Amino acid sequence: MKIVLAENFRAVFYAPFYAAYALGEFKKRGVEISFVESSSPGSAIAAMYAGDVDVVWGGPLRAIKLRDEKAPPDKALLAFCEVVGKDPFFVVARKAIKSFDFSDLLKGKLGVVSEVPTPWLCLQEDFRDAGVELDRIDVVPDKSMAENLAALDAGEINSAQFFEPYVSMAESQGSGTVVYAAASRGLTAYTTFLSTAQSIEKNRDGFTCMTTAIEAIRDWISSTPPAEIVKVVQKFYPHVATDLMEMSMARYQRLGLWTCERKVSEVGFNRLRQSMLHGGFISSEPSYESCVILL
Repeated sequence: MKIVLAENFRAVFYAPFYAAYALGEFKKRGVEISFVESSSPGSAIAAMYAGDVDVVWGGPLRAIKLRDEKAPPDKALLAFCEVVGKDPFFVVARKAIKSFDFSDLLKGKLGVVSEVPTPWLCLQEDFRDAGVELDRIDVVPDKSMAENLAALDAGEINSAQFFEPYVSMAESQGSGTVVYAAASRGLTAYTTFLSTAQSIEKNRDGFTCMTTAIEAIRDWISSTPPAEIVKVVQKFYPHVATDLMEMSMARYQRLGLWTCERKVSEVGFNRLRQSMLHGGFISSEPSYESCVILL
């Protein structure tokens, strides 16, 4: 079974996908995966519509958004196989905060993620839960994480939102320290496979085997020493230094980021949908059943 899979982008928190590939878990189940890089987050969906890609990995946010927009059946997406079940982003501040409170982030500028919508939508919901009014936050909304890291280092902003390896980079170079791990809020459905109903029907056996392969590495990715994980996946991250990769893997592992479950968490799905709704990204509440399929 040959499957063309499009990467959303090459993120460290996607390590379970690459580990399953490198360890031969897909191949053991008769699935031959061909990776296709996306020119930008979300762009692979157009390639899937065109029939050039069978499946993508990314956030269930896109499935929810399309249902909210009442996309036609051939354009709607279904999420399956939850790989990342918690939010992989962090808030890093220039100065350590012993007893962190979200109101602490009102003191100075906060750089938020601009590359994709999910991180800031979810962080906004955390502010709401903490009773902090969003219009009181001095947000820098339009810079990349790399730009925000440079700004944090230069003292131009007081805090910023990052995923790994930017978090470990900030700590290693003395630019700041983690004050909040978004994973600590609990389940938030963050990364799954995404495909159309037509492609799922065509590739059901292959997709089911892919799901089984992801489940097969759950214990391995959760308990293997970070240095050993890095040895397996480092070739997929030639742009990240080995020591930073090990720090990143250790941090994500401690947080229990990778659920690697066949079933997408309904609790996590509801948290994501709530963040999207309250953030104005959607205007309705598409049902779990309309956005998720169990394979």
